[in-house]
Formats: sequence, structure tokens, C-alpha cells
Amino acid sequence: MDKEQTNHILNFLEKGIRFDGRKLDEYRQIKVEKGFSENAEGSARVTIGDTIVFAGVKLSVGEPYPDTPNEGTMMINAELMPLSNPDFEPGPPAIQAIELARVVDRGIRESGTIDTKKLCIKKEEKVWSILIDICTVNDDGNLFDASALAVLAALQDTKMPSYNGKIVDYKKKTKDTLPLNLKKIPTSCTVSKIGNHFIVDPVHEEEEKVEARLTVEVEEDGTLCALQKGGDKPLTAEDIDNMVGIGIEKSKELRKFL
Repeated sequence: MDKEQTNHILNFLEKGIRFDGRKLDEYRQIKVEKGFSENAEGSARVTIGDTIVFAGVKLSVGEPYPDTPNEGTMMINAELMPLSNPDFEPGPPAIQAIELARVVDRGIRESGTIDTKKLCIKKEEKVWSILIDICTVNDDGNLFDASALAVLAALQDTKMPSYNGKIVDYKKKTKDTLPLNLKKIPTSCTVSKIGNHFIVDPVHEEEEKVEARLTVEVEEDGTLCALQKGGDKPLTAEDIDNMVGIGIEKSKELRKFL
């Protein structure tokens, strides 16, 4: 049955279409909703087809890292909820969750999205620390792009809490509350390879047959800021060139939702 399903998918791809009638480089319907959580400093819910991902941003005051004494810190965690996919298990983060968090983190970090120096309160003593949580609600494929969109939208939604030098007041928010300073807004497109075909936004059945993938992170002006390869099979230089081209082009489409 597994081989038959693979052949079935490949037969469709040879014709330039997918199970659901989409073209190879076509995304499912995308919806981005910001500000759904009252307890987070920033939040967003992203829906791509039947895939649903939440992202939340929490800020706290802590100590800087020794090698960056005048910069704030950022950490991204991903939780793959068992309710979103029967293959996900409760407990410590699995390899898939760690990879998801690292891929999203790399795009944010390498692009310099967050102006970390403006998060410094007192050099070598106090800085703002940003914790970003990714939570999967329903997994029908392409968690990478859905999570990246959700994190960017949540950061755009983030408002700085009040701090008097001793206590962080999370409830005190006014119309003058400052948003989090973002220098860049990168977008992430993951291109997958099945056989000799390149597709974007695979559904769960397609994702199981993906041999290799390349997550392409692109800044507003089209500059590449990060690449992350995944999957078991190698990619040729020609494959990478094709996949980067697709990623750059589709990132323009994804940016519209931010």
C-alpha cells in the first residue's frame, strides 16, 4: 500500500497537480489572526488549509549573556501537541519539535529581525528576555511555514509591558504602549522534493513521501538570510538553485499575510 500511495502521488505530480487539485507551487488557503491571547504580550494564530498553529510571546527581565552584555535574549520553543497529530507523544520535546524550533529561530536570528540592543535595560545587568512558544493545534502538513508565519505575526503584535526598574507590570497597557522594535520581517518558504518534483505546502500524506526539503528564509528586499536542509536524501546544486528560486518567489506571496 505504501508503494502504491507513492506511485499515486508521483502520477499526480507528473501531471502538474496535487491530490486536492492545487498546482505544485500553490499554497492552500492561508489565514493569519493576531492578538487572540490576553495573557501574552503578543500572539497569533495561523491556519494553512487544515493545519493550525498558535504562537505566543512572553517578555521578562533577566540577565544578559556574558558575550552580549548589552543585548536582550530570545528563545523559541515548539510543542507538538498529541491532539494535533496521533504521531506526537507527550513528554520532553521530540526531535521534530527541536528541529521546528531551530528552523524558525534561525530565520529570526540570522535576519536580525529583533533589535536586541534596544532590549538592554542596563548593560551587563538587566535586559529584556523574549520567550516565544509555538503550539500545534492541528497538523495536516507544513508546520514549518505555518509556525514561521505565526511567530512573525506574534512578534508584530507584541507590546512592551511596563517596567519601573523593579517590577514588570503586565497589566498596565495604554494606547501609548510601545510595540516591540522589529528591524526586518523575513518570510519562510519550505520547498519539498518528491521524486523529481518540487512542491510547496505539502499535506500530511505528501509530507510522508518527501525525500528532502529546503527552508528558504527571505528578507523584504529578496535577500537570503537563512537556508535549512531537511530530509534523508541529498540535494544537488541544481536542486538547491531551483528550490531557492521557488522559495524567493513564494515568499512574496506569504509576506502579504503579515
